[in-house]
Amino acid sequence: MRDEGKLVIWPASIDRSRSRREGRIISRKSSVSDPKLDEITKAAQSLGLNPRVEADKAYPRSWWEKSGRVMVDKTASKNTVARNIAKIIKKDRGN
Repeated sequence: MRDEGKLVIWPASIDRSRSRREGRIISRKSSVSDPKLDEITKAAQSLGLNPRVEADKAYPRSWWEKSGRVMVDKTASKNTVARNIAKIIKKDRGN
């Protein structure tokens, strides 16, 4: 079921170790290594995106691993939102 006005942010979308074919949607330079759901959620909260965690979901391209996903408000394009979330995760990690 689609939620209007929401974006789905998968950990694979901002994971530096993934290729574009494996689901990364932002550049390697902008991405982070091994992002966790709680880091994505915390970053989305600090951006005011009202995150909703769905930990039992599996990314379609790697259906065998239940990585979870975070639903956030659509305030900009998915690429821009993902880049902003990755930037905050980097800042929180001290990279």
